[in-house]
Amino acid sequence: MKFSPKDLRQVTVFQNATDDDLDQIVRNSITRSIEEGEFFFFQGDPANYLYVLVSGQVKLLQTNPGGQQVNLRTIYPWQMFGALGAVREQADYPASAQALENSTALAIQSTLLHEMMETRPYLSFDLMLLMTSYIQEMQARYRELATERVEQRIARVLLRLTAQSGQKTDEGIDLAFSRQDLAEMSGTTLYTVSRVLADWERRDLVRAGREQVHITNPHGLVRVAEGLEK
Repeated sequence: MKFSPKDLRQVTVFQNATDDDLDQIVRNSITRSIEEGEFFFFQGDPANYLYVLVSGQVKLLQTNPGGQQVNLRTIYPWQMFGALGAVREQADYPASAQALENSTALAIQSTLLHEMMETRPYLSFDLMLLMTSYIQEMQARYRELATERVEQRIARVLLRLTAQSGQKTDEGIDLAFSRQDLAEMSGTTLYTVSRVLADWERRDLVRAGREQVHITNPHGLVRVAEGLEK
């Protein structure tokens, strides 16, 4: 997939970059394309590269010693991921990055960005803004896990995904996510997600397929997320 170095200004960390800086980043990077289900990197690998997604979708997931997976976040085009190595030397990736569909990303050497940050304050500041947004999102998800019913959590996940990648149709909004993905993102089980979606189908809030959820009543889903309906 072809793109211009100036396209990188869509990335939060590079929004204030000069043309020369963007050219330098692209010249010293490589483009990687992988198929759906494959990985850009695995949890525990050395964080030698950070990535900017150019096309597709990627999920960041952590696996505990028992093999249980947690979906930390979903990455969309022109978002950065795997940047820990640019901040801390000899860092390992804390999560794996798996493609949810055929995806292409720009792989940037962590050492290159680290060196550029030493003389370009805008990079450090904008990276801090990105990290702060991640922390706020994780705090919100922790609060939801601690205080909200599972139906609310699943509804909130669907609403977040709608804002990020929902495809509007004449009959509602389509989301290309599996039930397992929803279970990982909402901190529950596949069985519970299937049970809740079946109940919502009976109430005409959603229509759920194997790898897709179609939201037919967004306003009704908002009421569930806010605890106004069970």
